[in-house]
Amino acid sequence: MRAAILREYGEPLEITERDAPDPGPDGAVVSVEACGLCRSDYHAWQGHGEWNDDKVPRGQVLGHEPAGEVVAVGERVRSVEVGDEVVVPFSLGDGTCRHCQTGHGNVCPNGLALGFEPEAPGAFAEQLAVPAAEYNLVDRPPEISARDAAVLGCRYMTAYHALVERAELDGGDWLAVHGCGGVGLSAVQLGRALGARVIAVDPKAGARERAETLGATATVDPSAVDPVAAIREQTGGVDVSVDALGISETCRNSIRSLRERGTHAQIGLTTESERGEISLPTDWMTRWEIDFVGARGMSPTSYTELFELLAASEVDPGALVARELSLSEVSDRLEAMHEYETTGVEVVTEL
Repeated sequence: MRAAILREYGEPLEITERDAPDPGPDGAVVSVEACGLCRSDYHAWQGHGEWNDDKVPRGQVLGHEPAGEVVAVGERVRSVEVGDEVVVPFSLGDGTCRHCQTGHGNVCPNGLALGFEPEAPGAFAEQLAVPAAEYNLVDRPPEISARDAAVLGCRYMTAYHALVERAELDGGDWLAVHGCGGVGLSAVQLGRALGARVIAVDPKAGARERAETLGATATVDPSAVDPVAAIREQTGGVDVSVDALGISETCRNSIRSLRERGTHAQIGLTTESERGEISLPTDWMTRWEIDFVGARGMSPTSYTELFELLAASEVDPGALVARELSLSEVSDRLEAMHEYETTGVEVVTEL
């Protein structure tokens, strides 16, 4: 099968033939129909993350936002069958630990990060193996295409987890989203579907325009005005604010945008400049009882609620797709992320 492999950091991925995977006794093999291209892939490609013991090794098959069809199952698998159309979360749990059993499999201590660890080769390939298939694989509703389901695989479900399960966003709340790439736009669309009033912050006009089409109440250009002052002038301080980029400026702006007892959700991962450390206005946060929560992925057990929201609100995750790619285009699009030249969500549909 064809697969795109990281050989050298920052260099084009090697597209080559390799053996098709084996499901293992508790696993399954999925034929990949679509896979999103995410900024986390960019961080892996650049060799970031050693400051958090999270550096992806050379030789890794990248890609962690797949949807596809089950083509093989292990001998102990009963509830997953060949032919099932599925979504594969990138945060794979073992299905047995206390976190998996209580709906928090995304922080399973024995879990694997699809596409980021040698034990879990990724989905920039024609097929991938999924361990603990009965726990990790999620049936895809027939009304959601594989391309659109790939949008859900990381950024969308991370945004849902951050807003609903971590920040507990309510209808009528003010939500600020700092950074309108894939995960930021996902937060904008979901925030609107949840009944929030959304302010989208991004220096790129195209990103702000796309946020407006997805339901943003207002937008702010941080290169033209002080975004904190602009947000506070309009809202008095938002109830929930998201840093969807991961740089020092957006993190601190997000926190300072909050009202008393507001909640900041950190989704974006830091770059080489921050190396996992950002200074925060902790005295101010203490004075106004600001909550700071992190969000990474989502448990596969939460997909039912996400699908129900999409159906009830008629929200279209496919509206975030800006471009469909072939596997051979992935390296060029990773390079484009270096200067933030991508907009919306890009999905590999030709493997």
